[in-house]
Amino acid sequence: MPEASRIPRIYYGWVVVAISALALLVTAGARIAPGAFLLDMQTDTGWSVAVLSFAAAVGLVVFGLAGPVSGSLMARIGVRRVTVASLLIAALAMATSSLVTEAWQLALLFGLLSGIGTGLIASILAATVANRWFVRRRGLVIGILGASTSAGQLIFFPILVSVATDMGWRIASVAIAGVLVVVAIPVLALLRNDPSDVGARPLGAAADQAPISTRPDPGIMRRAVRAPAFWLLAGTFFVCGATSNGLIGQHFVVHAADHGFSPGAAAGALAVMGAFNFIGTLLSGWLTDRFDPRRLLLIYYVFRGVSLLYLPAIHSTLDITAFAVLFGLDYIATVPPTIALAADIFGRRNVGMVYGWIFASHMIGAAAAAFLAGLARDIVGDYGFAIVIAGVMAVGAGIVALSIHRGPIGAGVPIDIGGERRAAAS
Repeated sequence: MPEASRIPRIYYGWVVVAISALALLVTAGARIAPGAFLLDMQTDTGWSVAVLSFAAAVGLVVFGLAGPVSGSLMARIGVRRVTVASLLIAALAMATSSLVTEAWQLALLFGLLSGIGTGLIASILAATVANRWFVRRRGLVIGILGASTSAGQLIFFPILVSVATDMGWRIASVAIAGVLVVVAIPVLALLRNDPSDVGARPLGAAADQAPISTRPDPGIMRRAVRAPAFWLLAGTFFVCGATSNGLIGQHFVVHAADHGFSPGAAAGALAVMGAFNFIGTLLSGWLTDRFDPRRLLLIYYVFRGVSLLYLPAIHSTLDITAFAVLFGLDYIATVPPTIALAADIFGRRNVGMVYGWIFASHMIGAAAAAFLAGLARDIVGDYGFAIVIAGVMAVGAGIVALSIHRGPIGAGVPIDIGGERRAAAS
């Protein structure tokens, strides 16, 4: 009908964003499982917290190192295949983990295999989708997909705790495996690798702009590691991981208990943190489209450092709630501006590969902080010293981020920045 022809078509990139968000949401649920299952696993197996934590630590490291592999795989075999593989590997890991009888099996399945499955898309999918499908609204898309990870943790953590408490962690593992398999179906049916698959071009790209290649530049990582900007991004993101996933993600509940809070009150504060994390990540994506990402990183890291320096003083419900709100707002708000800088400096076609290694630095920082903060508590008796060090590191990271040179690397080589072809300064 004539009326139908006037109905505007939805840009397919938004469908890709929706499907990617769903995949990230459920893999975040699988990634949060070790913390949700910890108490019931200890009761069921009789293994110590150290043994169970080792499996989680293996998963944390592999989760980070899967990023660079994912960037290469997405360039070679496509986003859709990698995303489906991620969901199915994670499902296999969760299902087989329910059958373990030995600690080494838990480390292999619940740690190594689960880390591979969830890590294949956790760090790279948002960067790849945003930079392949969008010139305009790129930061917003990264914020939406980052918020999906936050939402997955917020939604699945209480559900998995409840199921593990009522029916046991093994049943809960099988349940999350089933969810992962179900989500793989719409991903396979609807996800596309790049705009050319549907006869479109990136949103906001000029009509005469050449399509962005899905293949990274040959030797991009050799060039990247010689650029100071790469190490500055990796170093600041190391601090991001150490102060978020490593310190707060692993030790917040115990720190709260040390200050007289019940596990329920600490869990409630984490829920508040997750909700404001969702808001903060979306807002960060919107701001990244409008302001210099380096200045945003300065604000975020300094804000995080001040929040951490306040943490040792919490003693009341008001204190812990205020910290949860403040820290939650920029828990992963650093992601959109970091990805934007990586794309601006190294080229949008290379962002998957380069950001994968930057994210690996993030998770190495998380693993280091998770271990060292626990060691500091054993030696000193509380987390105060570790938290103060982390707060100072965060402020320092913000100052360092401001010094990152935003221009493209290379010598006279055309590099894609923000949808335009510009020549790098020689």
